[in-house]
Amino acid sequence: MTPEFSRPFDLRQLGSAPVTLSANESERAALAKRFGIVSIERLEAVLTLTPEDTPRGKAVLATGTLSARWVQSCAVSGEDLPAGTDEPVTMRFVPPGEDHAPDEEIELSDCDCDEIEYEGTSFDLGEAVAQSMALAIDPFATGPDADRARTEAGIVSETASGPFAALAGLKLKKD
Repeated sequence: MTPEFSRPFDLRQLGSAPVTLSANESERAALAKRFGIVSIERLEAVLTLTPEDTPRGKAVLATGTLSARWVQSCAVSGEDLPAGTDEPVTMRFVPPGEDHAPDEEIELSDCDCDEIEYEGTSFDLGEAVAQSMALAIDPFATGPDADRARTEAGIVSETASGPFAALAGLKLKKD
């Protein structure tokens, strides 16, 4: 299945100019559905692609910025909540590495977490940008009406129901 925001890049055709990726309306709608949010108003990345030689083959370092605006539902009230991100991104596309046994413990450095393996001579920069945006979405975002919605639903705060709530009740009885 082809990703909603697919932008394949061939290693043999990389240039030195920055690459700008922008999702169109239908791609943004499909990504919003996949990410479980109301809508995506903008998804854009400007990246510089730098080839690197590694012992495993050709790698590509992608550095730049991700800018996105979306609307998601408040985790408490369900009301539409605008959100967004403007952040630096760094990704490294690498040829397949050594296979590890399923139960083998491996150690990852900070750089390894941003490595994306590719097969053949191309990698999908659009899907990597879409996944970076997905990581920026707060799944528990709350809006300005969240406290009111909690109160109306009878949901009490952690301090009112936490381990010291019984002690607070005893203090009230004493006074």
